[in-house]
Amino acid sequence: MALQHASSGQVIALQRSGEDGSQFSSIALAKTDDIELIRLVLPAGKSMPEHWVKGQITFQCLSGEIAFDAHGRTTTLRGGEMLYLEGAAPHGLTAVTDSVALLTIVLKD
Repeated sequence: MALQHASSGQVIALQRSGEDGSQFSSIALAKTDDIELIRLVLPAGKSMPEHWVKGQITFQCLSGEIAFDAHGRTTTLRGGEMLYLEGAAPHGLTAVTDSVALLTIVLKD
């Protein structure tokens, strides 16, 4: 069965009360030919090894604290902070505390 993505104009809950932040989960919220929106729940200590994606990205920490490695340095993002990366920039991350993040990937060149 295909994943149901949000439709245009639909409200998406990014923060969910009672959610178990100690369990990793990732869900694609919406995807078009141009962008993909992904919600990540990252338990403390969860790492994503260095990788890259073709398109530009924004990574927004909605809650918690995430150590984000890119451009030869580590930046700590806290709830309400975000960063931008150019396409193909190698990056990795580690959740310092239970965290929720929103990742946007630009799919078109």
